[in-house]
Amino acid sequence: MKKIGEFIYPWGNGHYSRMMRLNKVLPDFVDDYQIHFSTKSPIYEKLVEKFPDKREQIHEILMPTPIDGKMGPSLSLSMLNVALPISKNPPLIKQISSYLKEERRLYDTEKFDLVINDGDMGSNVLAYNRNIPSLFVTNQFMPRLWKSRFYFYPSLVFVAKQIAKATKILVADSPPPYTMCEYNLNFPEKVKEKVIYVGNFTAQKNLESTPKSDLEKLIAHKEFGYWMRTGNKSTNEGTGQRYNQVFSDDEMRTECRIISHATNDPSIDSVLGKDGKKYAITEALEKKIDWIQIDIGFLSEQEKDSVLEQCRYAVINGSHTVMGEILGEKSKPIIGMPIYDEHTNQLAWAQEKKLGVLAKSAKQVISAIKKIKSDYLSYEENLAEFSQNFDGNGAKNTASIVSEFLEKKK
Repeated sequence: MKKIGEFIYPWGNGHYSRMMRLNKVLPDFVDDYQIHFSTKSPIYEKLVEKFPDKREQIHEILMPTPIDGKMGPSLSLSMLNVALPISKNPPLIKQISSYLKEERRLYDTEKFDLVINDGDMGSNVLAYNRNIPSLFVTNQFMPRLWKSRFYFYPSLVFVAKQIAKATKILVADSPPPYTMCEYNLNFPEKVKEKVIYVGNFTAQKNLESTPKSDLEKLIAHKEFGYWMRTGNKSTNEGTGQRYNQVFSDDEMRTECRIISHATNDPSIDSVLGKDGKKYAITEALEKKIDWIQIDIGFLSEQEKDSVLEQCRYAVINGSHTVMGEILGEKSKPIIGMPIYDEHTNQLAWAQEKKLGVLAKSAKQVISAIKKIKSDYLSYEENLAEFSQNFDGNGAKNTASIVSEFLEKKK
């Protein structure tokens, strides 16, 4: 039996989503294998819940991550955490020592035939030192820095050197010139021979023909924007705060919107009518309420598909996975309010290709809505070309590469 180690960086949900989509198709390409997962909270809890019968193959290793702030990672707290314990996190120096020690122990115990590192560069180095084939899945290598972040350059160089130790670097995006994360890559010539553009890890659609939900009935024949809150707690909440700033503007009084909170909490579900009153979704449907805003904690797969099909545009923070789903699969223009430089780079790329608009303030978002509506045909034409060249088979293409490497080990 072949042993595969999956090391999932726990900051945000993108790394986890990619690996789960890979694991769903892996049995179609590989026989007789066992996967060991390595990560920390909150992804660790998700894995335990998803695979309750595989607890012995799920390893909690405290990978160092930034400290949460009010809107994404807190730079000041993360810097202090280098030498001091912050928010129940031991000093970073101690974290790194402990994390590498635990990963070495796991490597020595399980003796992996292949490792897949989605964002975990420490495991990548261990695989390199032990001559174990390592696939590093990413949408970043040497991100373009904006002027306010020039001091991050030395750390980016260090991280890039560790990523470069992978046997293959699998970019979770379409090949150039349709690579959304182009400005986050910047591979030097000596690394390019290791790079494979495997495509986006989009979700496999398996929608059965089921009756429409009350939400789907409520949004039928309505023009609206879809506002997505994604990411970990601080990113999600920071995005929500920015959205609320937009909604408070007088120019948004008649702009209909659906806000998904990416939180499985039914108490969030509500409808705001143009009469200023709040209703439950079923109540709003029955009373034929003319609505201005719908808040939904968690959309079912079918509901999300319906919302994306019917929305006029989508407002996001610039998450790579989400951009692929909306631009590539649904061909809908985006408005991006970035949290990280990674987001800014991807949204700047989309804006240059006229697939969406980068907006950093409430006023810019409102201006972006007007811009997209006034030139909608042009956006549709550009999105049609992008969709035709969009590769959403990242999971299958990666599974095929995994199979090839394991075959070589026989």
